[in-house]
Amino acid sequence: MQLHIGITGGTGLVGSAIARQLAASGHTVTIFSRSRVHTFPEGCRMAHWDPQKKEIDTHSLATVDAILHLAGANIAGHRWTKSYKKELVDSRVAATLFLQAQLRHHAPRCRLFIAASATGYYGPDRPGAALPFQEDAPPYTDFLGRLCQEWEAASLSGAAVLRTVIFRFGIVLSPRGGAYKELTKAAGLGVLPVLGSGRQNMSWIHLTDLCALLFKAVTDETISGIYNAVAAATPHKEMMRQFATAISGRQVLVPVPAFALRLAMGESSIEVLKSCTVANNKIKETGFSFTCPDIATAARALAKEE
Repeated sequence: MQLHIGITGGTGLVGSAIARQLAASGHTVTIFSRSRVHTFPEGCRMAHWDPQKKEIDTHSLATVDAILHLAGANIAGHRWTKSYKKELVDSRVAATLFLQAQLRHHAPRCRLFIAASATGYYGPDRPGAALPFQEDAPPYTDFLGRLCQEWEAASLSGAAVLRTVIFRFGIVLSPRGGAYKELTKAAGLGVLPVLGSGRQNMSWIHLTDLCALLFKAVTDETISGIYNAVAAATPHKEMMRQFATAISGRQVLVPVPAFALRLAMGESSIEVLKSCTVANNKIKETGFSFTCPDIATAARALAKEE
């Protein structure tokens, strides 16, 4: 069945990739965006939305069958000042509640709501926690844990009438942007960083697999509820060693001390220094198979894509 799918956050790394895939598969795709200057993926329409101003194109919303809600300010791109923390919350919680209200009033055909969350929900690996983290684990009590809890509650507010799927994204790996691009930006100089001790587990997923998960959620009506979107949890130093092996040319791993990261990044440095070991049993039980199930395979794929 061909659907009309609305996407928020459709100009970002994940949103633009899944928009291209859905359009190429014959679905009608409308990207809801504040910007009018972005180059949108081929085959996609554009519609206006600005949750801060409580504005959305209700005419476009009226014909959507499904929403992929991927919008939100960049967690890793800024220091977590008081004002930026407010932006992180508003761009997720308030924006989601606004979107849900608009769907109730203006989208009679919509039957599916797929939303992003993050593995930051779980907080760090710690004594007493059952590891790896499963989807039924409680949220952590730090800023990001509380943010994810409120974000997911907003996404679930329409679950009585919408099939609702929430994916807790791990670190998304792609040469087009995000963590991999940052971690390998000095590769041309033969240098790759190891952040902090390097022993912290990083739960990650290749962009291709994440898009496949989102696509499966659109097309498979048995998918419902909350799922971890991670392929594996890998010690950071091992991740960087595999990147170095896959990238052409000799790469030297250079330690970056934790204190230097704390000085440079402030509170947000927690997210690159903490260990967070997340399970993917639940999504695999649906029959999903990862194309990049381990970091060596992912690293080779990433190097080829550059």
